[in-house]
Amino acid sequence: MEETVQVGPIDRGFAPVTMFSVPRIVRHRIADARWTLPDLRIAVVSDLHVCRPWTSLAALRRIVNQVNALRPDLILLPGDFIADSNLPARHVPASAIVAELGRLRAPLGMAAVLGNHDWWDCALSRETEFARNTVAEALEGSPVALLSNRSLGIEHGNGRFWIVGIDSQHARKHLKKQGFEDPDIAFAGVPDGAPAILLAHEPDYFAVGDPRAFVQVSGHTHGGQANLFGWRPMTPSAHGSRYAWGHIREAGRHLIVSGGIGYSGVPLRILQPPEITLVTLQRGG
Repeated sequence: MEETVQVGPIDRGFAPVTMFSVPRIVRHRIADARWTLPDLRIAVVSDLHVCRPWTSLAALRRIVNQVNALRPDLILLPGDFIADSNLPARHVPASAIVAELGRLRAPLGMAAVLGNHDWWDCALSRETEFARNTVAEALEGSPVALLSNRSLGIEHGNGRFWIVGIDSQHARKHLKKQGFEDPDIAFAGVPDGAPAILLAHEPDYFAVGDPRAFVQVSGHTHGGQANLFGWRPMTPSAHGSRYAWGHIREAGRHLIVSGGIGYSGVPLRILQPPEITLVTLQRGG
């Protein structure tokens, strides 16, 4: 299994401190015997937190162009489209964010889940006691499939694989209530033993050891947003920095945690630049 980091010519990602979302390209390669289909290139764009001035619509437009230039087979969006309300910024409506994301192109399509900020920092969600959500409503009718506790079968080569999405595990953390995830409902339509990729905003679900997906793709952590030579003290996880960033392998399963694009709390990244993550699945093992 090979992992490399490729930096684009206009990337500022290796600067010690970054305050604007100029992403690098981070590549991960997973070779696993359970993947019997042709190679699959997945672009992961996580934690956009679109707002002015930190990750503006103009910046999002450039990011969309950058992703399209990678020519991925599939695009996954692991949530947190809107900004953290604690961030000193001017928020951007979910409808404008989704309209720009509608320009993304991938032959096998695009799929998304909601993040905790998409729920908690959505005024409509709080006003309706989480019965409605502006991001979910903006995604309706868009080219992006919202996988809130459901699966999507995708034909690839001479076979089929499944993308399974679970809703945010921390959607109501501020209220000390369980999130909206329901893995059993999400996996209900997936045949036993079928190749499945789990899309979950928060990476902590990986600790459950669910065998129904051999790969999980997540965001949420921003790579800790500060990386002090591998120590990521700001990682928002019950497991510390165990699932903070990158390609993690446990019990024969794979977790990819994208460092994401935007910011939470403070508009600052220290040695953890914004990233577009490109994952290649291939036969192997």
